[in-house]
Amino acid sequence: MIKKELYIFIFLIGLVIFPKVNYAQVDFNKIPDDDLGVVEDKFQEYFYEALKQKGIENFDRSVEALLKCIDLDDSPAVLYFELGKNYNKLKNFGAAEDALKKAVNKEPDNEWFLDELYGFYAEQNEYDKAIKTVKQLVQYHSDYKEDLASLYIRIKKYDDALELLDELDTKLGVSLSRDAMRNRIYEATGRKKDQIKNLEKRVDTNPNKESNYLALIFRYSENNQKEKAFKVAKELLEINPNSQLVHLALYKFYLDDSVPEKAIESMKIVLKSTKIKPDAKLKVLSDFVKFVKENPQFEPDLVEATALVSNGNDKKSLVELGQYYLAKGNKAKALTYFEEVYSLEPDNFQVLRSILLLKIDLKDFESAKVQSSNALLKYPSQPLFYLINGVALNELNSPKEASEILEEGLDYIIDDIKMETDFYTQLSKTYTLLNNTNKAKAFSDKAKQLQTSN
Repeated sequence: MIKKELYIFIFLIGLVIFPKVNYAQVDFNKIPDDDLGVVEDKFQEYFYEALKQKGIENFDRSVEALLKCIDLDDSPAVLYFELGKNYNKLKNFGAAEDALKKAVNKEPDNEWFLDELYGFYAEQNEYDKAIKTVKQLVQYHSDYKEDLASLYIRIKKYDDALELLDELDTKLGVSLSRDAMRNRIYEATGRKKDQIKNLEKRVDTNPNKESNYLALIFRYSENNQKEKAFKVAKELLEINPNSQLVHLALYKFYLDDSVPEKAIESMKIVLKSTKIKPDAKLKVLSDFVKFVKENPQFEPDLVEATALVSNGNDKKSLVELGQYYLAKGNKAKALTYFEEVYSLEPDNFQVLRSILLLKIDLKDFESAKVQSSNALLKYPSQPLFYLINGVALNELNSPKEASEILEEGLDYIIDDIKMETDFYTQLSKTYTLLNNTNKAKAFSDKAKQLQTSN
């Protein structure tokens, strides 16, 4: 885009400078005997107006000014170039194509005109015309070959696309964008063997590049060739003993081969790594948790691993650990992890809910009372927090306050019989503490009635 604007700028400079050169060669005191100077001035005036109107997105007015320029002199190709861009903005696509083609016909070697026409065809999904145009551009920049490969993929000329990608990889080395195109081709055609063959060749050609091994391990695994994947992973570890990413694959292979000590070692490397993304770590941690559930003798290793995760402030992993300890019945340990998550994410409603329920279960009623009161300031329509607050107040022998908060909370219950039953049960307890046996029985009966109907 910058180069296109530069072209226009140079053109404008030409319009301004060359007439002045001509004027320097004539007598300014002489009255002109023709209207050439007037025409030149008008042309410049209309062209500047066209650019100005385009700049403020008055594309229709820009078109009008350009057409006036063409009436005066239709030889400059840039007029049709600008006209085509304006028509495109106005969604007058037929006129846009005609104008851009005229610009290209006038200057067939102008790269910027060709690029604009190519972009226009690509936007209109006219891929055959786009291919024809981009083939002209390739002679200026080989980068356009990648565009050509992409267009071949769109029209399902996969062999032509692969041929171009191979040529570019040989000349420039592999790139993520070209690999993404390759993978789209392999996915569309089911050529998994060709994909693997290409990756095997890369490993042979560049045996010190970690990414080649990792890609091959992934594709072997995806193709259910686990033994080959395991072999390549071990080869990578021999070549690069400090590789961290390889352990994302190794831990799984070690688990499948019943080598738990090595699996755990790989898991710990993954969880310590600064190169591995949190989502990948979470997957490893989940597998670690499942493994320890079946092999409890390795729980000390899990505890060590969880310390590594905690130090990284990985919220998802901390939640996973809290749920693990909750499932094991270790509510105090679960609470510590949920509280750590909440300190990092104070707007996490689900974590707050888990914390308050655990505090009630662990009989930490004073803390539950204070935190549920604060929660009600933030979530004034959540009946659960009224219930938790009421339970804590009952347990702390503050029945009058409990009755007020519980009866207020009843108004927020919508179609939740279990919740309503719990409220009535707590209100029965509240009025028992207040020695109001009639109300206590009334609420107890309501609770029983709901239980029976449910």
